Amino acid sequence: MALCWLLIHIFLLTSSSSLAHNDFFTSIGHMTDLLFTEKDLVSSLKDYIRAEESKLEQVRRWADRLDVLSAAATQDPEGFLGHPVNAFKLMKRLNTEWGELESLVLTDMSDGFISNLTIKRQHFPNDDDQTGAAKALMRLLDTYQLDTNTISTGALPGSSSSQRSALTVDDCYDLGKVAYSEADYYHTELWMVQALRQLDEGEASNAVDAVTILDYLSYSVYQQGALERALAFTRRLLALDPTHLRAKGNLKYFEYQLDKQKADEEGGGRQRSETRGRPADYLPERKKYEQLCRGEGLRMTPRRQSRLFCRYHDNNRHPKYVIGPVKQEDEWDRPRIVRYHDIVSDAEIEKVKELAKPKLRRATISNPVTGVLETAHYRISKSAWLGAFEHPVVDRINQRVQDVTGLDVTTAEELQVANYGVGGQYEPHFDFGRKDEPDAFEELGTGNRIATWLLYMSDVQAGGATVFTDVGAAIWPKKGTAVFWFNLFPSGEGDYRTRHAACPVLVGNKWVSNKWIHERGQEFRRRCDLHEGTD
Repeated sequence: MALCWLLIHIFLLTSSSSLAHNDFFTSIGHMTDLLFTEKDLVSSLKDYIRAEESKLEQVRRWADRLDVLSAAATQDPEGFLGHPVNAFKLMKRLNTEWGELESLVLTDMSDGFISNLTIKRQHFPNDDDQTGAAKALMRLLDTYQLDTNTISTGALPGSSSSQRSALTVDDCYDLGKVAYSEADYYHTELWMVQALRQLDEGEASNAVDAVTILDYLSYSVYQQGALERALAFTRRLLALDPTHLRAKGNLKYFEYQLDKQKADEEGGGRQRSETRGRPADYLPERKKYEQLCRGEGLRMTPRRQSRLFCRYHDNNRHPKYVIGPVKQEDEWDRPRIVRYHDIVSDAEIEKVKELAKPKLRRATISNPVTGVLETAHYRISKSAWLGAFEHPVVDRINQRVQDVTGLDVTTAEELQVANYGVGGQYEPHFDFGRKDEPDAFEELGTGNRIATWLLYMSDVQAGGATVFTDVGAAIWPKKGTAVFWFNLFPSGEGDYRTRHAACPVLVGNKWVSNKWIHERGQEFRRRCDLHEGTD
């Protein structure tokens, strides 16, 4: 009975929405806390199991003792009860001890576990997190041109054997259902086929069978115009379940449509074509963006490459760097993008992450129409803002940016720290306010973003590059380095070549920080030029 109530309680908790939702899937840093939460729950669950086992052991000993006693007593009931001690003990057992046993059996050993689970449940991920993580796997599938089996086996490029975890039939089926709920029949087909393949290979499932998967498959391929394949899946379904009403109706419909299609083709009519493929995309540069994320489509010619150098940089003999200049590397020529190596220490990075983690919130973008900050599906990360007053390390980093770049950071924005989530990305965007966004930074009163300083605070095992889609450049994260570029020409006009993106993180945990430097205060540090487009 106690176990039944425990299961009912867990079901009610599972079906209810969490009281607090933190968009866990948008930050690996925050998701690490969930691992320790789950570890604590497992420990609590084991305590409950031990308590239940102890109770059952007491009941078992009682039953074994009485089994032996009753077997002997019923051989000669009158002779047994003729002994006054036996008679007394029978009265006592039935009047007292069986009542005590009843109380023991009815004792609920789950109170501690349920209380712990109820408290922790308030901070669990919800349906949006699960859906967000599912869409992230599909995004990685597309961006890095992986197949479903690679993801299902966990054998992702750059991953170690200790990291790998496999998807079950049920997992693949759930991924297909997420795609289906979005009317994304392309990904529905991919994941349902993977689920069916694993079933065919002998993997067991407690939640789904081949009939259900084939039902989804036949409809999803039909929606993509593949009538013959839809018919084949339907026939296989009916071979497994001849009474399936929807499949019987679909069979007749698909056969009719296929006959009609063949008749149209024979009569010279228009041939129906399949529409299999990814759903229509809002991003015109999607193909170029994903190619660069894979390290393809780079536009650096050997001649231009020969003009890129590494050097020791002292920023015009800045007193701090005359003796110990920083290592500067040219990453790109037009626009000029440079990388500074060993610009922060591991200790400084850990302190910044420590300061930022409690403040991380879902990253937002400015609505170009309303100017209101809002979350966006194309920016999967969490961010926090750190002021120089919060810790000497932040102040030192700000000062270092000024010393290295020669730009005044007193009018710059606070240091923004970002941590990317599952398949975390930020699709192509500009850092500066464009002409159709005249009020982008009006509330700051410091002009437009003249330059960007992007500090990589972690290595990334696979994916996570910063790509510039207009010029075909890709820059890969390297812990302790920073890349720097100007967003505006000396004339103050925006440099549209700086349109860039953060590629989805395939494997790893990506931490970065941004320092956006504004126009005000740079009048004598980067002089104006009236010629638009001059570097």
